[in-house]
Amino acid sequence: MPKSRDTFAALTAWRRRLVSRAVQGGWRWIQEAGAVSAEHPGRLRFGRIGTGTRLAFPQGTVFGEPWIELGEHCVIGEHVTLTAGMMPGLDLGPEPILRLGDGVVLGRGSHVIADTAVTIGSNTYCGPYVYITSTNHSYDDPQVPVGKQWPRIEPVTVGPGCWLGTGAVILPGARLGRNVVVAAGAVVRGEVPDHTVVAGAPARVVRSWDPERGWQPPLRTPAPVPIPEGITPEQLLALAELDPDAA
Repeated sequence: MPKSRDTFAALTAWRRRLVSRAVQGGWRWIQEAGAVSAEHPGRLRFGRIGTGTRLAFPQGTVFGEPWIELGEHCVIGEHVTLTAGMMPGLDLGPEPILRLGDGVVLGRGSHVIADTAVTIGSNTYCGPYVYITSTNHSYDDPQVPVGKQWPRIEPVTVGPGCWLGTGAVILPGARLGRNVVVAAGAVVRGEVPDHTVVAGAPARVVRSWDPERGWQPPLRTPAPVPIPEGITPEQLLALAELDPDAA
């Protein structure tokens, strides 16, 4: 009897592994087939989608595509929302509303809501669940439900080379300069100068770059060691596999 039970358990485990592999392989195929690119736009008709740009599947809410321009080699994660206009089907005029520069990365679950102009500069990286919006609810009239009052709308600009940490919120009217770091969970409004680090809610400058003195206050961690010129990917992999105890 124990032998039969062991055989049954082995068959069950084998079937489970087989089903697991089939499901995972099928999901990978669906992800590949459902991804959006310039060559395979599917139902989405963006105003522009650059070479090498890819929207992972499944996509989040996407509408107003004719007024959305995506640069080259952008990486848009799963469940990312990209919208132009307050609702689908609106005529937003001749100019694009939402622009992403080349090499922009939007992490999984991020939202970019552009009811008026939103521009994200080239090589800006956003962690997961970043929220960028040009619209905010107003509550001027205390007698009217907030959701029924006309919202406030202001353009948003995120400069090139920025890094927006997980869960950062960029509010209407925000203007981020070049190479700005936004800490995870920060809530940003107003103008942020070039080469600064902001944190908190509301966000404030906690570190900035001085051409003569460097970062102030000074960084607490050493600078990363750059990869030597001419090193190949194979050599990097071999280096990573070295046993540190043997060195």
